[in-house]
Amino acid sequence: MEFNGTFLWNELMTSDVEATKAFYARLAGWTYTEMPSPDGTYTIANLPGQPRGVAGIMHWPENKPGSNVWMPYLGVADINAALADVVVGGGTVMRPAFEIPGTGHIAILQDATGATIGLLQPAPMG
Repeated sequence: MEFNGTFLWNELMTSDVEATKAFYARLAGWTYTEMPSPDGTYTIANLPGQPRGVAGIMHWPENKPGSNVWMPYLGVADINAALADVVVGGGTVMRPAFEIPGTGHIAILQDATGATIGLLQPAPMG
C-alpha cells in the first residue's frame, strides 16, 4: 500500500498545550481545532489550505514519562503482522494495538535500540 512504511501522523505530548499552540502558530502558521477525547481535549493542528490536520497535540502531565516529546506514527498495512515483526526483530511492544474510531488502529513500541515509535494502520476510507 502507498502509505506502508511512511510517517502518517505526528503527535506532541506536552505539559503546556497553550504555550505549544502559540509557539507553532508563530513558527509554522498552524491553526487549531479541539475535540474531546477520553484523556481530555485533543488538539488538531491545521495548516491553512491543507485538507486535513498535520499533527495532534495532547496534554501530558510533567511527572508522567514521555512529557514534552513528539511521537511519530509509521503507517502499516497490517498492524498485527507488524507487531509480530517487532518482536522477531528484537523490539518491544509497549502498548498493544487498539482502535481509534474513524482513524484506525495504533500501537506503541520500542525498536531494537530502545527508540519509541507508534504504528498506525489507517481505517479504510469509505
